[in-house]
Amino acid sequence: MKTFSNKEGALIIDKMILAIQENKQYLSDIDGLIGDGDHGINMNKGFTMCREELDNNPGDLAHSAKILSKILMMKIGGSMGPLYGKLYRGFASELSGKDEIGISEMGAALEGMLSSIQAISPAKPGDKTLIDTLVPAVEAFKKAQAEGKEFDVALDEMKAAAIVGRDSTKDMLAQLGRASRLGERSRGVLDAGATSCCLLLGVLADTSIELVK
Repeated sequence: MKTFSNKEGALIIDKMILAIQENKQYLSDIDGLIGDGDHGINMNKGFTMCREELDNNPGDLAHSAKILSKILMMKIGGSMGPLYGKLYRGFASELSGKDEIGISEMGAALEGMLSSIQAISPAKPGDKTLIDTLVPAVEAFKKAQAEGKEFDVALDEMKAAAIVGRDSTKDMLAQLGRASRLGERSRGVLDAGATSCCLLLGVLADTSIELVK
C-alpha cells in the first residue's frame, strides 16, 4: 500500500506556504475584479506567519496544519481566515496521531476539511465560493478510493476535479459576500476563494504523489 509518513508530510504545508507567497498578487488581482482585492494579501500574511512559527516549532503534517489553522483563525480578518482556519483544523484533526498516511487517512482528512467548513458556512455548490472547488475534489477522491484505485491516482483525480470546479465558478452568479451585490456583473470572473482552494489542493496532490513514490 502506498503511504508516506506524517513527519514527511510536513513538506505539504511548506509547499502550500510557498504557493500562496508566489501567487499573492494573482489571487488579489482576481479578488479585485468583484471583491475587496485583498484575498492574496491576507492569505500571504497568514501563511507567512505560519512559516515563521513552524521555523521555531516544527513538527509533522498534522502539527503544521494545526498551526496554520490557529494562525488563520486568529490573525486573518474577513470570511476567509475563519473558513480556511476551520478547513485546516478539520484536516489536522483527522491526521493527528497517524504515523503513516495512505488513501484512507487522506480520504478522512479531506472529508474533515469539507465538514469543518460546512459546519460554519451556508455556502453550497453553485454559490461561487471555494465550496465549488472543494466539493468536487473531495468527491472525486472518495470515488477513486471506492473504486479501489491507487493513492496517487486518487490524488490526481482530486486535482483534476478541483481545476474543473474552480473553472466552473467563472460562469456563476455570486450568491454570498460582497460580490453577490453585483448581480450579473459577478459573472465571467473566477472566484478568488475557489482559485486559492484549487491552488492548495493541487499542491496537496502533487506533494503527496512526490512523497509516496
